[in-house]
Amino acid sequence: MSLPPILQRLRLPVICAPMFIASNPALVIEQCRAGVVGSFPALNARPKEALDQWLTEIEQALAAHPGAAPFAVNQICHKSNDRLEHDIEVCIRHKVPITITSLRAPNDVIPKIHAYGGIVLHAVISVRHAEKALADGVDGLILVCAGAGGHAGTLSPFALIGEVRRFFDGPIILSGAITTGDAILAAQAAGADLAYIGTRFLATPEASVPERYKKEILRASASDIVYTDLFSGVHGNYLKHSVVAAGFDPLNLPKSDPSKMNFGTAGGAEKKVWRDIWSAGQGVGQIDNVAPAAQAVDKLAAEYLAARRRLLVN
Repeated sequence: MSLPPILQRLRLPVICAPMFIASNPALVIEQCRAGVVGSFPALNARPKEALDQWLTEIEQALAAHPGAAPFAVNQICHKSNDRLEHDIEVCIRHKVPITITSLRAPNDVIPKIHAYGGIVLHAVISVRHAEKALADGVDGLILVCAGAGGHAGTLSPFALIGEVRRFFDGPIILSGAITTGDAILAAQAAGADLAYIGTRFLATPEASVPERYKKEILRASASDIVYTDLFSGVHGNYLKHSVVAAGFDPLNLPKSDPSKMNFGTAGGAEKKVWRDIWSAGQGVGQIDNVAPAAQAVDKLAAEYLAARRRLLVN
């Protein structure tokens, strides 16, 4: 099965992951102008009325660059997200080309997006989640494997891609410690169509995170990543030094209470987690500078082409 037309005209086979707090219109616009899919979580637009403004800003900027890649909006489908209905309605009105869904099968969202020609990509960490999402009618799967930033699974990409490819020949996007062009090519070699990259774009001027967060990205390595479900109720990867700064012992973290997961506007984990306890993937040790998003994409593209040439020579 070939990729949907909207994903066939990318400069590089990359979707930039939606990052809580960090992703914003400026970052998305630069990612898309550079030829890769830019994205942001709908919940980043606060208050909720700002979502319409964000979408308008992105649409107008990309309309001035006919060769730009499409953009995506992430919708958290968890029951505690009291903005979901509002945010979906706004995105439908704007005919957002790509919707990324997560934390619950999006069966009630898909028909509304398909009605105007949009596509839905769903993030999963297991074969069971993949099968359920496909039964609901998603257009593609984002396999969130071991080492990914934010909420992540524990399976090796080789294991999860291999098992999913046994029953699905559609679009697969791979997430998990991908920070170089070499890793993008490796993802394709393993059976994915595109790579899903987040952490690399934290170290950009456009990302809406504190400078000390960006500096921490530059000094960290894979050994500085802590995997825990404590902070949001869902297992994810976080920078050890931010966990310590928040008053926790990374070697002695208690378990969370999943029933207290909260992605609503009245409060909840994401307000403290993504702001004060910083996320990153295990590929963080390969990031050595803060560079504009366009330059980061240029570097990824150069590395990707160099990796392809090496394989051809060998």
